[in-house]
This record gives sequence, C-alpha cells and structure tokens, in this order.
Amino acid sequence: MIEDLFSQVAEENTPQENSSYSADSIQVLEGLEAVRKRPAMYIGDISIKGLHHLVYEIVDNSIDEALAGYCTQIDVIINEDNSITVQDNGRGIPVDYHEKEKKSALEVAMTVLHAGGKFDKGSYKVSGGLHGVGMSCVNALSTRMVTQVYRNGKIYQQEYEIGKPLYNVKEVGVAEHTGTRQQFWPDTTIFTETVYKYEILAGRLRELAYLNAGIKITLTDRRVVNEDGSFKTEIFYSEDGLKEFVKYLESSREHLISDVIYLNTEKQNIPIEVAIMYNTGFAENIHSYVNNINTIEGGTHLAGFRRALTRTLKKYAEESKMLDKVKVEISGDDFREGLTAVISVKVAEPQFEGQTKTKLGNSEVSGAVDQAVGEALNYYLEEHPKEAKMIVDKVILAATARHAARKAREMVQRKSPMSGGGLPGKLADCSDRDPLRCELFLVEGDSAGGTAKQGRNRAFQAILPLRGKILNVEKAMYHKALESDEIRNIYTALGVTIGTEEDSKAANIEKLRYHKIIIMTDADVDGSHIDTLIMTFFFRYMPQIIQNGYLYIATPPLYLCKKGKVEEYCWTDAQRQKFIDTYGGGSENAIHTQRYKGLGEMNATQLWETTMDPENRILKQVNIENAAEADFIFSMLMGEEVGPRREFIEENATYANIDA
Repeated sequence: MIEDLFSQVAEENTPQENSSYSADSIQVLEGLEAVRKRPAMYIGDISIKGLHHLVYEIVDNSIDEALAGYCTQIDVIINEDNSITVQDNGRGIPVDYHEKEKKSALEVAMTVLHAGGKFDKGSYKVSGGLHGVGMSCVNALSTRMVTQVYRNGKIYQQEYEIGKPLYNVKEVGVAEHTGTRQQFWPDTTIFTETVYKYEILAGRLRELAYLNAGIKITLTDRRVVNEDGSFKTEIFYSEDGLKEFVKYLESSREHLISDVIYLNTEKQNIPIEVAIMYNTGFAENIHSYVNNINTIEGGTHLAGFRRALTRTLKKYAEESKMLDKVKVEISGDDFREGLTAVISVKVAEPQFEGQTKTKLGNSEVSGAVDQAVGEALNYYLEEHPKEAKMIVDKVILAATARHAARKAREMVQRKSPMSGGGLPGKLADCSDRDPLRCELFLVEGDSAGGTAKQGRNRAFQAILPLRGKILNVEKAMYHKALESDEIRNIYTALGVTIGTEEDSKAANIEKLRYHKIIIMTDADVDGSHIDTLIMTFFFRYMPQIIQNGYLYIATPPLYLCKKGKVEEYCWTDAQRQKFIDTYGGGSENAIHTQRYKGLGEMNATQLWETTMDPENRILKQVNIENAAEADFIFSMLMGEEVGPRREFIEENATYANIDA
C-alpha cells in the first residue's frame, strides 16, 4: 500500500523546537557508511529500480573488461534465495598488495568508495561507470557478499558483511582460467522491494549484448525449474550489434525500406556506431547511449545526429529537385518521422548533466557524430536512389501533415491556468493550485466520472472523465491525435504547451498543473485496454511525465466479500479465497461475493475508501525501466503488425486476467 507522499514530506520537514544546528550536527561518514546513510544518492532509489541497479553495477565492471578486450562471456544468476551471482572470464581483479592503502588491491576495490581501475587511464580507455561507486557500493548495501578472483593460476576469496571484510584475502583453490565471481545478498532492511524480476534484468542484458557485439551474456533464474529439470536460462548474443538492435526494435513495425543504414567508425578518437531504419509509422524513436549508459535526456551526441540527418537529407532532396513543387516548408522533425535509430558512442571522460545525470555534455562529441553520420548517410543516399526517394517522399508527407496539425495544436494551448480559462468543460478541477499537492484522475466514462466527482477530496483531487477508448496514437498521424477531443482535453487539463524550436511535437511540462496523474478504469479487459491506450499516449507524446514519476494507475478492488456483518474488499483472487477460508464455516449466514467489473458499481463512498483515499488506496507508478524495451513493447502491442502481438498474447496467456 502506498502512503501519501505529501504528508511524509511535510512531517520530515517540520522544524523541531529543541533541535540545534552546531558543529556536532556535521557528520563525517567514513568509508561506505555514506552509502548506507543515503543509498538513493548512489543508486537512484531503494525500490525496484535501485535493487536491480546493484546487478548492473557488477555487470558493468565485466562489460568494462570486455571493452578493454579481456572478456568474452558474462553469466548472471538469480539464485533460489534471491541473491545474485555474476561471473566473467576477464583478467580478474588484482589481488596484490596496495602500497598506499596497506592491504590487498581486491579489498581496496571492494571496500573503498571511488576506488578502482576505471580511474587509471592505462587500465580502461572507456568505462560504463558513471561515478565509480560500483562494487563497493553494492558491497555496502548487501548483508553479505562473496568475491572470488581467478588469477595467476589460483582462486582468491574474501567475504564481507555490510561492506566490511570478514577476513583477509586468501587462496582457496587452483584456477585453470581467469575472471571474477561476485555473489551478493541485498540488504532487506534498506530496500523496499527485495525480489528480483527476471524480465527487468533480461531487458538490460539484451540491451548490453546488442551494444557490445561478440559478448555472450547468459541469464539463469534458479527460482524457475523447467519440465526437464533445468533452470530457466536465456542467452543474449549479437554478432552484428546495433544492426540487430534496430531490427529488433523494428520487428513489430511495417518497414518503409528494408535496409539498415549503418556506420561503425571513429572520429576525433571517439568510437561511433549508429544504426537507422525507417518505418511507415509517425513516431520518432531514437535511443542514444554513451559507454553503454542509456542517455534518456539525449545530449551532444543526439544533437550531432539530428543535425547531420536534417542537413544531409535536405541537401540530397534539394539537389535531386524533389522539393521544387513542395508548397510547405520542411523542418527538422519532418526528417525524423517514422525514424528508428540507435546511437552508441564511447567517450573516455564523459561529462553528464541534466536532472537524472543521463544527458551528455561533451561538446566535442557533437561534431564527431555530425561528421560520421553525414558521411555515412550521404554515401547511402547516393548508392540507393530508390530508397532515398521513398524516405524523402515520407518527409514531404510529414511536413504536409505538420502544417495541418498547426491549427489543432493552437487549439490545445492553455489560456490562463490561474483563472481557469480554457479548461475542458468536463473537468472538475481542484481548489488547490500547487502542482505538488494536486492529483488528476483520468476516469473511464461519464458514469464513473460522476461517482468520482462525488467521492473525491475537492481540495486536491481533480476529475476528467474520458469518453470510451481514446485514440491509439501508435497508429495515428500526429495531427489526427490533436484533433481528438479526448486527447485535446488531456493536454488542456494538464496545462502543457506543445512545440519547441527543435521539435514541434515536443511537450513542455513546466506549467504542469498536477504532479500525480492517475489513470482510473474498470477492473476488466476493456479497462486494461484503456490503461494501455493512455500509457501509449504519454510514452509517445509526453515521456517526461513518466520519467518524472508523475503517472500512476489506480487499483480498484475486484471483490466485496460479505459474511454476516463482516465486510472486506479484496484486490486479488487469493485475498477472496482467504476470506472464504476464514469466514466460510457455518450456515448462519450465506457466503456472498460481489465482483466489481466497473467503477460505476461502487457508490461514491466506496470508491473513495478503496481507490481514491491516499490513506488506503493502492497506486501503481508507471516507470520506464528500459526505454528501448518499452519502445518495442508499445509498438508490438499497439502497432499495425498482428503477428508479433498474437505471439506475445499466446506466450503470456497464462498470466492474463481475462473475464468470462
């Protein structure tokens, strides 16, 4: 159950009458104590994202060995007790005596923050580590950790509890190969989520395999046993790297051209790899990476790519006389409609900026990427005139549609958010004007919307009823989406503006009126479909809403169970069965279960108590764990291609909650 965030914040920031701020208040946290004191500073958060980040930190060390040319295989195992094992065939962490620290180099790497080979330019040319906190950070946040190093024909070992070594590094056997084996048990007193999810790890490891061609990565889940007695295992390996990556992303879309426009080169000592495909759709899907880190906020490498794409395509179209009869102006984002691209650069000393530290700031990278992409794209266009014409024709179509969208976009723009002018007529707004406290419920249907309006707290909860299923933006042109009443109402209610100099489709959420946007639909198949349609809309048109943690899904109960005077709401079949098992005996009163298929079946008080009251409700926060994987899933579920969607449904039918 999710507690009300705002009441927590208020409590934590209330001044204490007897508190004093003096020299004694200044704490110097030695060693790894700082990590345990403020874990979110080092791994992002202490929930599901932070839990999985521990695995990524260890795997990244193995990937760095691979980038340096010393590792070809990485094995990741989820053990029966939910501990994690990561083993590679790299050189193995050095174990010799560290003169400055007066202990083994292995112990230094495992117990000293900001210690490791990544800070020595001679050891690693590039590294995936953002802050160099890797292994020692994982060690600090684990109740137990065991490290084994295979090196010099011997096996060396050291164990730790909460980051502290239990004994000096010792020899425990003979080794026929080299490498490092790490096993750790996350500290359940720190993490709010403690069970590893196979699909989250699989998504990241698949991504790493594509980004690092030729490296074999295996994922084994020892919690799942197959019929033949083997454990659930998946192997991730890519021979062609980003070529295969972009094909994977495009596998559920209709291709405009079948070719992958590909380059793998080095400019200004910066390795650059780019793969491009065009589809018949309308979304721009660009995934950028620096040293295997997904730069979700873009940066200089993305700017260089976009500049080169626009300049080269426009120059080719003009010289080919293809724009002579075009009456509309062509802009930068017209060249990116229906584009899917993956950009991967390796930078020796990356400088990251932005709120999430995932925006590249190195100015020299922009020119290098611009030059590389310009050369490769120009060569492709000259060698493939038929495909080039198809791309330019699509660009012209996009420009024509963009001009048609201008009027629709102007209709969406908010008037005065303070006066309430221009707000949708169906919106029942809240009285509070502080976005931090305000919530907007997107409710399925006028009937449920009316119940929600009666049951809400008018101070901070706003209600916007939606009529039926909103437009599937995965299949619709941009201007068609803006012409949709329901989508226009969502934009207007949120108070966002649309269009920037760089991207006419981009949403500006600086004036966002609610920092909790809650999708509230019926607990049936249609309700789940509407959830997905709305999530698709936010993912494609306002991903910042999801990235900032503003999007949620409400969880209404499935049942109201009654026995005599005892009443209990149940959110799962297991809870319902437990109620029956507990109160089912005897014949004094009947065993009665009401199945809620629609929000309208609850009265205002029931809806408030179960689904809207911050003290009792269950909210599911929508997160993007892996942008590329999310891109693939949304295009597969909501796109034109039926085959991949049918295959997905058949594979996952066991987990589907389908009502009779």
